[in-house]
Amino acid sequence: MTALRQVRGWLAARRRFQFVATVVMVGALTAACGALLLLPKSVLPGLHASDAPVATDPELPAVRQIMTSYGKIVAETVATGSGHVGIVLGHPAHQSDIEVLAGELAASTDAVTGLWGTAWSQAPVVVVASSPAEFAALTNETGDLPTEVAAATVADPFRPGTQPSGQRVVFGSTSGHILGADGLRSVLRHELTHYATRAITADGSPLWMLEGAAEYTAHRGKNRPISEVAPTLTTRARTGDIPADLPADAMFGPAGGQAVLAYEQGWSACAFIADRFGDAKLVDLYHRIATGKKDRAASDTIFQQTLGLNYADFLGHWQTWIKTRTAAGA
Repeated sequence: MTALRQVRGWLAARRRFQFVATVVMVGALTAACGALLLLPKSVLPGLHASDAPVATDPELPAVRQIMTSYGKIVAETVATGSGHVGIVLGHPAHQSDIEVLAGELAASTDAVTGLWGTAWSQAPVVVVASSPAEFAALTNETGDLPTEVAAATVADPFRPGTQPSGQRVVFGSTSGHILGADGLRSVLRHELTHYATRAITADGSPLWMLEGAAEYTAHRGKNRPISEVAPTLTTRARTGDIPADLPADAMFGPAGGQAVLAYEQGWSACAFIADRFGDAKLVDLYHRIATGKKDRAASDTIFQQTLGLNYADFLGHWQTWIKTRTAAGA
């Protein structure tokens, strides 16, 4: 699992929500291409052509326009429940990744909805890029991108209180090779959490909560030991190196090589909250924390009102939870 976090660390953490405000609006492209850019539809196992669901996201023509310049498009539509339809797009060279993601899309959508509720589209658009250049085009990123980016979730700018548009999860061209099928499934669930929570998440909110909650959702219900989910945290804890505080936003960036540990610490904080107080409290805390940058006094008030612990007491209980869970033989 260490490799998974290494390839995820930069864009997925540092810029996922920060660069949303500067992405290029694709609505104009959608209007320009209109009905001329109808998506091909392929049928998943068990579906007949006449029964295949049809993806109707209005942003799909714009996505397709970007992708056509990089080659032939393969599309798999997936019924994700309650009448919703998701879609996975890519190119023939990534057919195996497309099939893995399409096969997991319904289950991941259900898992995310089961924790975060139904107030999101539940019809995700997932894209596998063929190259770093296509990844940059699909994420509207103009700066240099590190080659180890696994995936990112982007959206058009939107007004607070409204539903985001233009959302899509974009996987890097080497993600399937590096992560394998299980890693792709885990990252998909992680990214769909960002997809589902975007409307309630303010830019600049603490990354320990945003990324920790996504990691918790990705692993929720799998009953995996902490040594597998958070191997770096486990190794350090067994030598007495327990985190003194929640990971700062800077730890999630590429500088300093701390992104792996930051993700694991964020996951552990959210896993502790869910274990000690229940999933509903974790979701409640997310709603309160993900409203923007928090100083220590604001955090103390939020923790006290939500969990009945001030910030210092929360840290103490979290640290004890880590020690107990990572103890040799635990």
